[in-house]
Amino acid sequence: MTHLLRALEFLLLAGICHAGEEMRTWTDAQGRKIEARMSGLEGDQVMLELKDGRKLPYPLAKLSAEDADYARSFKAASSTDKAAQGLNFDAAWPDRIKFGEDPEIAIISEDADQQKFIYESANYRYHCDVRLSKSVVRGFALMFEATHLFCRSLPLALDGGDKTDGKLEIRLFELYEDYVAAGGMQGSAGVFIGERALVLVPLDSLGVRKVGSGYMLDRDKSSKTLPHELTHQLTPHPYFGKGSMGWFTEGIAEYVAVTPYRSGAFSVRGNHKDIIDYTTAYGSKNTGGRALGENIHIADLKEFMLQDYGNFMRDPQINYGCSLLITHYFLQMDGDGDAKRIKSFLKALREGKTGEDALAALLDGRSYEQLSEEISKAWGRRGINLTFGAK
Repeated sequence: MTHLLRALEFLLLAGICHAGEEMRTWTDAQGRKIEARMSGLEGDQVMLELKDGRKLPYPLAKLSAEDADYARSFKAASSTDKAAQGLNFDAAWPDRIKFGEDPEIAIISEDADQQKFIYESANYRYHCDVRLSKSVVRGFALMFEATHLFCRSLPLALDGGDKTDGKLEIRLFELYEDYVAAGGMQGSAGVFIGERALVLVPLDSLGVRKVGSGYMLDRDKSSKTLPHELTHQLTPHPYFGKGSMGWFTEGIAEYVAVTPYRSGAFSVRGNHKDIIDYTTAYGSKNTGGRALGENIHIADLKEFMLQDYGNFMRDPQINYGCSLLITHYFLQMDGDGDAKRIKSFLKALREGKTGEDALAALLDGRSYEQLSEEISKAWGRRGINLTFGAK
């Protein structure tokens, strides 16, 4: 059975199809049906939204002719209202995100003379300088597609990602020195190049290693860096504005990266323990972390949130760690734990507000001193002494 059939059969049995606006019956080219809501188009794929906010991408070419035409007309009708395209602020917070099957991989071209090999999965195009088997590409593409699904499923409208011919661009390198020469940071496991809208990755970071004349994949090797960088790639441009660039852009990327991942699934429920372990020490099972300890101090919350990115990067360990704690606070600890204020903040950014104008949505009538105190109390109840102000 195809990926769609298996996924839709499971969803129908689980009874989690969306029951809100624009519910309709979708039929694929083989006559199989599913009830779902269309949330938008991404390149040549329709996004079918489920009850819990997750989105199932499916190629237009595999839909019935009638439903493919409907999807294209949906795009045309909504093109004058960008605010209505794919924004999922009202979706439920996910407990677990799973990309259920191995991705389908297409070999686009293989040119040994030019050392250019191009492969595609549903949302990504992988440019590599060595030939890889479909099984190897399928193995690491699972992490890419699962991260894509996770980011799109978070009710934060992470709907960014500049595509080329309908795909997000990834560059893979056999040799680490070639990765660095192309723009990768020395010592890093991957990097998002914003001005080029692509992610650079050395094959070793994916667990791909040469064996004889071919390459094998170590499926047990994982890297928190790659989901972090893929989240940057999927973050919409307005979120990189002043007042968000730094603490939120790195905080949400850390949030995705630290959430436990295994075999295509992100376990979101209860990830606060992993966030604490990662921030205070070296992560669960010593898998890497910021090692800030349980007593963490920031001089001033307002300055922290408004600082320019160059200054933010002067002390990445504490700034990344604190960004994760503050972002997580707004996502699941602030107010009623419904992320209401941070959603208002993100909406303000999308409306063109920046700096203090946008941050006013987070304050919601509170002073920075009051907000600092609330953040400190919330994390204090979880064993972290996070303080602000002059010592």
